[in-house]
Amino acid sequence: MKLNTIVDKASIKKPKRVGRGIGSGTGKTSGAGHKGQKSRSGVAIKGFEGGQMPLHRRLPKRGFKNRFRTEYSVINIGDIDKAITDKKIDAKKEITNEDFFKAGLIRNKNVLVKILGNGKTNHSLNLKVDKASQSAIKLISDKKGKIDYNEKVQKKAEKKVSKEEKVKKN
Repeated sequence: MKLNTIVDKASIKKPKRVGRGIGSGTGKTSGAGHKGQKSRSGVAIKGFEGGQMPLHRRLPKRGFKNRFRTEYSVINIGDIDKAITDKKIDAKKEITNEDFFKAGLIRNKNVLVKILGNGKTNHSLNLKVDKASQSAIKLISDKKGKIDYNEKVQKKAEKKVSKEEKVKKN
Protein backbone atom coordinates (compact mmCIF):
# COMPACT_ATOMS: atom_id res chain seq x y z
CA MET A 1 0.00 0.00 0.00
CA LYS A 2 1.24 3.43 -0.94
CA LEU A 3 0.10 6.85 0.26
CA ASN A 4 -0.95 7.97 -3.24
CA THR A 5 -3.33 5.00 -3.59
CA ILE A 6 -5.23 5.58 -0.36
CA VAL A 7 -8.80 6.70 -1.13
CA ASP A 8 -11.70 7.28 1.22
CA LYS A 9 -14.65 4.94 0.50
CA ALA A 10 -17.11 7.89 0.63
CA SER A 11 -15.30 9.73 -2.19
CA ILE A 12 -15.88 6.89 -4.67
CA LYS A 13 -19.34 7.41 -6.13
CA LYS A 14 -20.57 4.96 -8.71
CA PRO A 15 -22.55 6.32 -11.67
CA LYS A 16 -26.30 5.92 -11.52
CA ARG A 17 -27.44 2.94 -13.61
CA VAL A 18 -30.62 3.96 -15.40
CA GLY A 19 -33.21 1.77 -17.09
CA ARG A 20 -32.65 -1.26 -14.84
CA GLY A 21 -36.15 -2.02 -13.62
CA ILE A 22 -38.88 -0.37 -11.52
CA GLY A 23 -37.22 -1.19 -8.22
CA SER A 24 -34.12 0.91 -9.03
CA GLY A 25 -36.12 4.19 -9.06
CA THR A 26 -34.78 5.08 -12.50
CA GLY A 27 -36.28 2.25 -14.50
CA LYS A 28 -38.63 2.37 -17.51
CA THR A 29 -38.21 6.07 -18.55
CA SER A 30 -34.72 6.42 -16.98
CA GLY A 31 -35.63 9.63 -15.13
CA ALA A 32 -36.71 11.46 -18.30
CA GLY A 33 -40.44 11.55 -17.54
CA HIS A 34 -43.09 10.41 -19.99
CA LYS A 35 -42.97 10.77 -23.77
CA GLY A 36 -42.77 13.94 -25.80
CA GLN A 37 -40.05 16.17 -27.18
CA LYS A 38 -38.53 17.11 -23.84
CA SER A 39 -37.97 13.51 -22.83
CA ARG A 40 -35.71 12.95 -25.84
CA SER A 41 -32.04 13.79 -25.63
CA GLY A 42 -30.56 16.68 -27.61
CA VAL A 43 -33.83 18.59 -28.04
CA ALA A 44 -34.41 22.03 -26.55
CA ILE A 45 -37.21 24.43 -27.36
CA LYS A 46 -35.57 27.83 -27.16
CA GLY A 47 -37.89 30.78 -26.78
CA PHE A 48 -40.98 28.62 -26.27
CA GLU A 49 -43.25 29.99 -23.55
CA GLY A 50 -45.96 27.35 -23.32
CA GLY A 51 -48.11 28.69 -26.13
CA GLN A 52 -47.90 32.29 -24.96
CA MET A 53 -46.60 34.70 -27.61
CA PRO A 54 -42.79 34.62 -27.14
CA LEU A 55 -40.95 37.72 -25.97
CA HIS A 56 -38.98 38.07 -29.21
CA ARG A 57 -42.28 38.32 -31.12
CA ARG A 58 -44.02 40.59 -28.60
CA LEU A 59 -41.42 43.36 -28.75
CA PRO A 60 -41.61 45.85 -31.64
CA LYS A 61 -39.06 45.73 -34.42
CA ARG A 62 -37.65 49.17 -35.18
CA GLY A 63 -35.03 50.70 -37.37
CA PHE A 64 -32.86 49.62 -40.24
CA LYS A 65 -29.08 49.45 -40.65
CA ASN A 66 -27.97 49.96 -44.21
CA ARG A 67 -25.02 47.66 -44.93
CA PHE A 68 -24.02 49.70 -47.97
CA ARG A 69 -23.80 53.12 -46.32
CA THR A 70 -20.63 55.18 -46.68
CA GLU A 71 -19.27 56.26 -43.32
CA TYR A 72 -17.05 59.29 -42.97
CA SER A 73 -14.70 60.34 -40.20
CA VAL A 74 -15.73 63.89 -39.43
CA ILE A 75 -13.18 66.65 -38.79
CA ASN A 76 -14.09 70.23 -37.95
CA ILE A 77 -12.09 73.17 -39.32
CA GLY A 78 -11.52 74.36 -35.75
CA ASP A 79 -9.80 71.04 -34.93
CA ILE A 80 -7.54 71.36 -37.99
CA ASP A 81 -6.63 74.92 -36.96
CA LYS A 82 -5.81 73.76 -33.42
CA ALA A 83 -3.60 70.97 -34.80
CA ILE A 84 -1.74 73.52 -36.94
CA THR A 85 -1.18 75.89 -33.99
CA ASP A 86 0.06 72.89 -31.93
CA LYS A 87 2.47 72.14 -34.82
CA LYS A 88 1.03 68.68 -35.44
CA ILE A 89 0.18 69.58 -39.06
CA ASP A 90 2.20 71.67 -41.52
CA ALA A 91 -0.16 74.22 -43.09
CA LYS A 92 2.22 75.07 -45.95
CA LYS A 93 1.86 71.73 -47.74
CA GLU A 94 -1.20 69.74 -48.86
CA ILE A 95 -2.95 68.08 -45.91
CA THR A 96 -4.10 64.48 -46.51
CA ASN A 97 -5.67 61.63 -44.51
CA GLU A 98 -2.22 60.51 -43.37
CA ASP A 99 -1.52 63.96 -41.87
CA PHE A 100 -4.86 63.86 -40.04
CA PHE A 101 -3.97 60.40 -38.71
CA LYS A 102 -0.54 61.50 -37.48
CA ALA A 103 -2.12 64.54 -35.78
CA GLY A 104 -4.64 62.26 -34.03
CA LEU A 105 -7.74 63.73 -35.69
CA ILE A 106 -8.80 60.37 -37.16
CA ARG A 107 -8.24 56.84 -35.86
CA ASN A 108 -7.61 55.09 -39.17
CA LYS A 109 -5.84 56.58 -42.18
CA ASN A 110 -7.82 54.39 -44.62
CA VAL A 111 -11.25 55.84 -43.77
CA LEU A 112 -13.14 58.45 -45.77
CA VAL A 113 -12.81 61.97 -44.35
CA LYS A 114 -15.42 64.73 -44.35
CA ILE A 115 -14.60 68.30 -43.36
CA LEU A 116 -17.22 70.32 -41.48
CA GLY A 117 -17.32 74.08 -41.02
CA ASN A 118 -17.44 74.26 -37.21
CA GLY A 119 -14.84 76.60 -35.79
CA LYS A 120 -12.58 79.22 -37.36
CA THR A 121 -9.21 79.17 -39.04
CA ASN A 122 -6.45 81.72 -39.40
CA HIS A 123 -4.54 79.67 -41.99
CA SER A 124 -4.85 79.19 -45.72
CA LEU A 125 -5.62 75.47 -45.90
CA ASN A 126 -4.80 73.18 -48.82
CA LEU A 127 -6.78 69.97 -48.16
CA LYS A 128 -7.16 66.68 -50.00
CA VAL A 129 -10.24 64.96 -48.55
CA ASP A 130 -13.20 62.84 -49.62
CA LYS A 131 -16.03 65.24 -48.83
CA ALA A 132 -16.64 68.73 -47.41
CA SER A 133 -19.69 70.64 -46.22
CA GLN A 134 -20.78 73.88 -47.89
CA SER A 135 -19.84 75.91 -44.79
CA ALA A 136 -16.36 74.34 -44.74
CA ILE A 137 -15.83 75.11 -48.43
CA LYS A 138 -16.89 78.73 -47.83
CA LEU A 139 -14.55 79.15 -44.82
CA ILE A 140 -11.58 77.69 -46.70
CA SER A 141 -12.19 79.72 -49.87
CA ASP A 142 -12.52 82.91 -47.77
CA LYS A 143 -8.98 82.32 -46.44
CA LYS A 144 -7.76 81.65 -50.02
CA GLY A 145 -7.32 77.95 -49.42
CA LYS A 146 -8.47 75.08 -51.62
CA ILE A 147 -10.04 71.63 -51.32
CA ASP A 148 -9.15 68.76 -53.64
CA TYR A 149 -11.22 65.58 -53.59
CA ASN A 150 -9.80 62.06 -53.69
CA GLU A 151 -10.29 60.30 -57.05
CA LYS A 152 -12.38 57.35 -55.80
CA VAL A 153 -15.07 59.51 -54.21
CA GLN A 154 -15.02 62.02 -57.07
CA LYS A 155 -15.77 59.27 -59.62
CA LYS A 156 -18.66 58.07 -57.44
CA ALA A 157 -20.06 61.62 -57.28
CA GLU A 158 -19.77 62.01 -61.07
CA LYS A 159 -21.68 58.75 -61.58
CA LYS A 160 -24.41 59.97 -59.23
CA VAL A 161 -24.72 63.27 -61.11
CA SER A 162 -24.94 61.50 -64.48
CA LYS A 163 -27.72 59.24 -63.14
CA GLU A 164 -29.64 62.28 -61.92
CA GLU A 165 -29.27 63.93 -65.36
CA LYS A 166 -30.64 60.79 -67.04
CA VAL A 167 -33.66 60.86 -64.75
CA LYS A 168 -34.26 64.55 -65.52
CA LYS A 169 -34.08 63.90 -69.28
CA ASN A 170 -36.78 61.22 -69.07
